[in-house]
This record gives sequence, structure tokens and C-alpha cells, in this order.
Amino acid sequence: MLTDPFFYLVAIPAVILLGLAKGGFSGMGVIAVPLMALAISPVLAASITLPILIVQDVVSVSAFRKTWDKGVLLLMLPSAAIGIGLGYGLAAFVRPGAVELAVGVIAVAFSLQRLWLDRAGAPVLEVRRERIPWRGVLAGITAGFTSQLAHAGGPPFQIYVLPKRLPRDVFVGTSAIFFAVVNWMKVPAYWALGQFTPQALGTALVLLPLAIASTWAGVWLVRRVPAERFYQIVYGLLVVVGAKLAWEGASALAGGVS
Repeated sequence: MLTDPFFYLVAIPAVILLGLAKGGFSGMGVIAVPLMALAISPVLAASITLPILIVQDVVSVSAFRKTWDKGVLLLMLPSAAIGIGLGYGLAAFVRPGAVELAVGVIAVAFSLQRLWLDRAGAPVLEVRRERIPWRGVLAGITAGFTSQLAHAGGPPFQIYVLPKRLPRDVFVGTSAIFFAVVNWMKVPAYWALGQFTPQALGTALVLLPLAIASTWAGVWLVRRVPAERFYQIVYGLLVVVGAKLAWEGASALAGGVS
């Protein structure tokens, strides 16, 4: 178990953000690993975070277990499994910085466009059924791939699902179940890489009470936000998350060049 006070100074807000994200405010948790990485290595931060996420998934899934979209999950979960496998197999050949930059730029452009349409009062377009749902398959593969490589599976998932304008609780429940399954899919890769050390698991155990409490707080808050306002908040968070990913990816690539 880690005992460095500075680590807990950054880990406590990181875990709270993870909890709020799992409670329904999608995207906020993406800053957790970078926050922890201020005090420890990114690999150790990710290893501590994954068990916490799995426990938080139990809370969020139990809270929204009755509201989820079967079609989205049946389409995206098998695709995500492919993406996770690709991420594990290609980790030595793909630079996470390039993945973060690409995902970040796309997320920002997509979110700003949606916010502009909402502000302009444009009518909400009905999402047409696709004969071959290749967009969902591609989004699932990308979400699994980016989650495995750079812990950035949220934006690809949201870019595909948000335009469907699902009811608020259905969107949150679908997201909760999707990432609960994705996180368990990532366990074999972490185990094979030897990242579940006693130090990582012990530290995660210390942070679990806060993780559970913050997730319930997120559930409580999200249910008190009107549906329309909720979607505006999620799009706004996606802008912030995308900008952060783009900045980190560009910085990593620039550092690699120099």
C-alpha cells in the first residue's frame, strides 16, 4: 500500500471524479489517472484505478439496472472486445499519444457542433436505423481500443450514443453496463502484464469507501438534473475531456519527437 501523503492529496479528488462519472456525469473520470500520475507512474495509477472502477461499476449498474438500451449493448460490446484485443496486441506498435490526440480532436469537434445546434434551436434529428450498423461497430471497436491503450473509451461511446437522445436514465444505465463489461474485459490483459501487484491492490482497497460514496453521490445528483440540462452538461464535459486528451496526446508526441 502507498503511504505518500502527496499521492492521497491527488488520489482523493481523482476518485471523487471517478465516482461522479460512474454516477452518470460521463467523462469526468478521464482525469483520474493523470491526476494520480502526478505522484506515481501512469502504469501504477492505471493499476490502482481499474479495481476501483470495477467496484464503482457495481454501484452504478445496480442503480440503473432497469434502464438500458439492449440494442446498443448487443452491438457495441462484441465490437469493444475486438478493440480491447487489438489494443493489447498492438500496444507495442501504437503510441497512446497519437490515440489521445485523434480521439480528443474528434470529441471536441463533435461536441461543439452539437452544442451549437442546440443553441441555435435546430430540431433534434431522428436517428435512422442503419441496415448495416457500421457506425456502432466502429464506435465499439474504437471505445475498446482507446480504453485499453489510453483509458479513453468514453468519447467514442458517447459520440455514437449521444445523438440517439435516449432518455437520461437509459443513457446512464447503458453507459454503466457497457463500461462495467469493458473493465472486466481488460482484467486478463492487466493480469498478464503483472500490474495487479499487492501495492496496487492494497492502495485501491484503502480508496474504495470513498469510491463507493462518491458514486452514490453522482447517482443522487444526476437524477435531480432535468433531462435536457443533463445532455448539455454531458456535451460540455465531452468538450473538456476531448481538449484534455488532445493536449496530452500532442504533448506526448512532441516530447517523443524532441
